[in-house]
Amino acid sequence: MDTTVADIIRIIDLFAPQELSEEWDNSGMQVGSRSWPVKKIWVALDPSPEVIQAACKQKANLLVTHHPLIFRPLKSIDLNHPLGQSIRMAVEHRLAVFAAHTNLDRTHSGLNDMLAERIGLKNIAPLHQEDGGPGYGRIGDLARSTSLHSLAEIVKKALTVDHVRVAGDLTLSVSSVAVCSGSGSGLLPDFLLSDAQVYLSGDLRYHDALDVRDAHRGMIDIGHFASEHIMVNALAGRLTADLDTLGAAVDVVAYEHEKDPFTIL
Repeated sequence: MDTTVADIIRIIDLFAPQELSEEWDNSGMQVGSRSWPVKKIWVALDPSPEVIQAACKQKANLLVTHHPLIFRPLKSIDLNHPLGQSIRMAVEHRLAVFAAHTNLDRTHSGLNDMLAERIGLKNIAPLHQEDGGPGYGRIGDLARSTSLHSLAEIVKKALTVDHVRVAGDLTLSVSSVAVCSGSGSGLLPDFLLSDAQVYLSGDLRYHDALDVRDAHRGMIDIGHFASEHIMVNALAGRLTADLDTLGAAVDVVAYEHEKDPFTIL
């Protein structure tokens, strides 16, 4: 029996349940039919026109992304607009598109855990937790204390980025770090109430840096893309392992050609 889109969705729901998604989010099925057969899955961060075009060209049947293709309610589908073109291309090539967004951020072993583990944190716990769930962000300990400057270099190497933005005293001693994938300003108050000396996230603001500096803490802004792109290989590996366990003949491809939309000059 063919593996279907619905079968893959059930596998994803086992480790990133839809009920963990925020109400404002649009995780889940974006385009296509749950009944479509799946022989090849692509995993990417963004369902950009370039990614969808490449997936169609390579005859993928399902594209799993972190960011949703359709985020806000649509009033129209303009086939001359990039979003409309992407939807049309996906439907014409029978490419289903599925997003695991805030549910993948929050879940145990999800994106925030991936980020914490990638920079070497141990004893990882939620930074902000409600109702005993998996919570938001993560906080953990370094194997050994280091300076803020050295930590920034460790992070650059771990995430293969050339530049990060750092706020705070570069000689600050750091033993505990809080992280949040994506845009992390919303969890800054939780960081300041925690015992962590440094906060690592993306899309952090000028006034965030002032607040952190005034609290004699440190902050490392790694950018939105770098904080989340790590999910591509990790999720592809997870799906491959789960499908192999089930004996499903499905190829999983981690799309490796996405780039940060920002260029530092």
